[in-house]
Amino acid sequence: MNETIQQLKNHRSYRKYQDKEVTFETLQLIMEAAQAAPSWTNGQHVTAILIRNEARKKRLAELCGNQKHVDNSPAFLVFCADFYRAKLASEMEGKDFKAIEDIDTLLIGATDVGLAMQNAITAAESLGLGTVPIGGIRRNSLQVIEFLQLPTYVIPIAGLCVGYPDEDPGLKPRLPLKSVLQEEKYDENQQPFIENYNDTYKEYLKNRGENPVGWTDRIANFYNKSYYPSNAKMIKQQGFLAKDMHI
Repeated sequence: MNETIQQLKNHRSYRKYQDKEVTFETLQLIMEAAQAAPSWTNGQHVTAILIRNEARKKRLAELCGNQKHVDNSPAFLVFCADFYRAKLASEMEGKDFKAIEDIDTLLIGATDVGLAMQNAITAAESLGLGTVPIGGIRRNSLQVIEFLQLPTYVIPIAGLCVGYPDEDPGLKPRLPLKSVLQEEKYDENQQPFIENYNDTYKEYLKNRGENPVGWTDRIANFYNKSYYPSNAKMIKQQGFLAKDMHI
């Protein structure tokens, strides 16, 4: 196993940080790595908004559902799916911007953001930093858009806390590899893997002094409701019509 794979396998989410600045030069290196990620048709559909101002971080923490680690992190990056530049390119070349109406455009933007953010996480960890992605940036997405002054065709996908770790939260166990690496076709017989993983997950929580509930309990409770119902309105407001283009 090489050093890169070992680093990736040791990934964990950090929610407590030292009172230590992450320099702008360091953040630039992280974003240069993010920019190097693959991108659909080299469209580079990603923009990250860096927030270091204390008052602005505090406000974003509130909009994310009062997540204190957003406020406490030295740097917070909001990764956005960005088709504003694609719109400008279309205007500059005198072409229609029809693809923005296609639901697949949303998948392209979210995929590009995911690839870029993973590069950013890996780069940050290689520099001794810790991170945690924040999906809560979509909790009040309309207010986030206004707060960050995002133009049409730009939507916030996820935030990323960046800082020097203040504690090691430990390595969280994953599902068995046989569950997620399947050969030739999908194996629907997932329940045995999940049942075994429930036991592993309970033991992990017990060793941390937490309530030892199963993974299925956590996931079922999470997916028992819609978390961010306003996002359908947000997506349309930002110009993503998400049509079936074959109708």
